[in-house]
Amino acid sequence: MGRHLVLRLASPLIAFGGETIDNQGVIRDFPALSMLTGLIANALGWDRSEDALHNRLQQRLRMGTVLEPIARRDGGASAERLADFQTAELGAADKGWTTWGQPEERRGGAGSYVGPHLRYRHYHAELTAWVALHLEPADESPTLDAIAAALDRPTRPLFIGRKPCLPTGRLVAGWQEADHVLGALQAWVQSLPANGEGWRAQWPDGQGNLPSDRRSDLCDERNWTSGVHGGWRPVREGLLMARAAS
Repeated sequence: MGRHLVLRLASPLIAFGGETIDNQGVIRDFPALSMLTGLIANALGWDRSEDALHNRLQQRLRMGTVLEPIARRDGGASAERLADFQTAELGAADKGWTTWGQPEERRGGAGSYVGPHLRYRHYHAELTAWVALHLEPADESPTLDAIAAALDRPTRPLFIGRKPCLPTGRLVAGWQEADHVLGALQAWVQSLPANGEGWRAQWPDGQGNLPSDRRSDLCDERNWTSGVHGGWRPVREGLLMARAAS
């Protein structure tokens, strides 16, 4: 049996970012491996210049996610999506807030101050996602215990995908013993109240199987040295059922 750390990602707005196209900041249904890497690294106080640390942590991470169904007003059972239209006129002396403690200033020539910045940022509304993760190898630094401690007392403010997406509560939900990531997700869902809906789940290929799951390839690993995403990671998706109501 392996030891898995379980996280609860919940916020009024959550952004599980995908590939940005022009000024469209799109989202995916599940958090990316790179997002969890960045979240943990931020809690540990790592700087982005420490690319070797980021790359190694991402290589070691084995994570799966299950989405908690919600009852919507329109009868649906998944989180709503919304797009935020953002416009900002930034001058040469304007500075932006950052999580690393230093203000961010504008770069470029005089033309960079002509006209407002227009962009669309997409979000999940009122979503709760449960993430089970472990590390391979488990005894290498940082360990799961060190990560859990850092998430409880982070070096910098934490957010779920984008800076406006602040967690509504403690990220560390608990620990789960299981043979693989899917087993940890199944056991955790069984411990939560049932609501009659299937819980959508995604986990790494090779970390458990369901009779009706499907395999796909996902590009969600960041090269922290070059700053771009690339490659393909095989994952599986399926439905988990909560325990029957008594």
